[in-house]
Amino acid sequence: MQPSARRVIVELGGVVVLETTRAVRVLETSHPPSWYLPMADFAPGALQPGEGTSYCEYKGNAVYWDLVGGERSVRAVAWSYPRPTAAFETLTGYVALYPGRVDRVTVDGEVVRPQDGGFYGGWVTDDVVGPFKGGPGTVGW
Repeated sequence: MQPSARRVIVELGGVVVLETTRAVRVLETSHPPSWYLPMADFAPGALQPGEGTSYCEYKGNAVYWDLVGGERSVRAVAWSYPRPTAAFETLTGYVALYPGRVDRVTVDGEVVRPQDGGFYGGWVTDDVVGPFKGGPGTVGW
């Protein structure tokens, strides 16, 4: 996994809370890729520690983050792996987020469409082809 040179912009509350060309695109099982964004590239104060944890059998223990932009605040919109497994060490210092919970996410100017369902945080762009997990009838494959 290497940082991408693609330009990623995240908007919330009418302001840009992240602009980067250092995102890491991670391919996930049976769903669109998740994009991990450098914590250092968020606007100051935009990313704030949230509540909750979860576990990924591949990446390890995750913590959650809230995002603040303009007059909006969204709880548990992002997650990170403070001490990921050896195979995912590249993700240290990066967060992923649910694109459907913010105002807008773009990759090289293309608006990202969120993956169906509320569990996965996959980013759908024109260069990503399904079928994907997340929609009705897709549990268990």
